[in-house]
Amino acid sequence: MQNYTLHTHTVGFDGRNAVMEMVNRARELGLKTIGISNHFIVHPHIKKSRAYNYAMRGGYSNMYSASFQEVIQRFFNNYSVIECARSAKPDINVLFGMEVDFFDDARWQNNFQKTMKILRPDYIIGAKHFVEHGGKILNVHDLKAADAETQEILLKKYWQGVARAAESGLFDWMAHLDLPKKVGLGREEKWAEHENRAVESAAKSNTAIEINTSFYKQDCYEPYPSNRILRAVAQNNVPVLISDDAHNTESIARHFDEAEEIISKMNLQRFTKIK
Repeated sequence: MQNYTLHTHTVGFDGRNAVMEMVNRARELGLKTIGISNHFIVHPHIKKSRAYNYAMRGGYSNMYSASFQEVIQRFFNNYSVIECARSAKPDINVLFGMEVDFFDDARWQNNFQKTMKILRPDYIIGAKHFVEHGGKILNVHDLKAADAETQEILLKKYWQGVARAAESGLFDWMAHLDLPKKVGLGREEKWAEHENRAVESAAKSNTAIEINTSFYKQDCYEPYPSNRILRAVAQNNVPVLISDDAHNTESIARHFDEAEEIISKMNLQRFTKIK
């Protein structure tokens, strides 16, 4: 079974526990490696979004940045804390990661690549939490309040963005592909074409896809992505890894056994780049 967890979040961003608490819990569970991968979200207008106001109310002050200089300083601070945990716990491998929101803009991508040469993370997770529409930056949660016609437009933009992120080659793997299902959207069969396009993009760029166990809920007992998407992942020989997307110590490695069953049953290829 997978003996590492790489998709985790900590205090100051949108996690509930400090870095050392997350590391200690991973050690207790017998994991060999833990990566701390807080949110890297940079857009010049991000602080005008509803998500930003929500984050400020929740105390997630480091979640969103309006410039790359701002996010660089935040991650330097974050990485210094991770380095302390790494030095204090030599019996577990502690990695520097990040979960990056992709924006399909040449200037953004150029600045992002320059920033990675400065921060030098051990791995980068690609994600798509936002859609740009009508001059606004909309979070996936905002899609729920839109009318049916607008939801259709936004969901298409979402999947186009996921495909572009996957084909960019900027990321080691992509997170929670079918994120809109979190608000009950995009589960119909008609979205399979868009899902398949995103998976094919990942295959072309050799970008892995995570099986994210954070959506194992009582009313919808499945991970991200759905079995429909995972069948496309298997057909395209895209490697997978298991991610708990842990925002607290209780969630570390939760439901990894169910995810292992999926990997075995679907004969999915393992991601082996980072151990």
